[in-house]
Amino acid sequence: MTSPYAQSGYRVGFDWGPAGAAAVPGALVAVVDVLSFTTSVTVAADRGITVLPYRWRDSTAIQYAEQHAAALAVGRSEAGADGISLSPASIRQARNVERLVLPSPNGSTISQQLADSGSTVLAVSLRNAAAAAEWATAKGRQIVVIAAGERWADGSLRPAVEDLWGAGAFITALQERGVGPVSPEARAAAAAWREVRAELPGLLRECAGGRELIQYGFPQDVAVAAEVGSSASVPVLRAGAFVVD
Repeated sequence: MTSPYAQSGYRVGFDWGPAGAAAVPGALVAVVDVLSFTTSVTVAADRGITVLPYRWRDSTAIQYAEQHAAALAVGRSEAGADGISLSPASIRQARNVERLVLPSPNGSTISQQLADSGSTVLAVSLRNAAAAAEWATAKGRQIVVIAAGERWADGSLRPAVEDLWGAGAFITALQERGVGPVSPEARAAAAAWREVRAELPGLLRECAGGRELIQYGFPQDVAVAAEVGSSASVPVLRAGAFVVD
């Protein structure tokens, strides 16, 4: 019996977080974490840096980076003026980095979860949504879009509107290229994007995620995330690392 949550019968589906990624299978899965994992991945890709996703930093992250001859991103507050963190602005100014382990509790964790699923996994943000849609359209496969979301203090999912918008931007670009049918859930995400796209980057600064980063002293990360359509890079997860296909 087919799960009612699988959005079967549609070429484009949409859901939230790790549980959604498990419940809605797709031959191609686009992970969206606008503030900031997938935005950071696209910035890295633009600079020729390979990104290895990893679950949130723990005692094994250093060893993992060493095993893969990669730099390890630290927390934003630990990075200082010259260090590399989840901040896309820090990656943009990085020097002499070819491979980067980039832990995060949301987009990176979902990407690593999907690494052995058999799906082709893309990193999608507002910066590369159009380019990723062009790439995905040419593949002619079922597409699932996963908005990473954030976490409340108790560990439960906090749907993050910026990820809804990023997913909607990608889905809208697919629709504009004639890709369908699109599930009701995916249509709702696309409608959310169409409602706000003329008001970015202002609304990205004013949403909860944007306000949080600005309050912590990282307004530049919100500005980078709001660079709609600025990147032609399509990072694809291959052998545990995001590379430009």
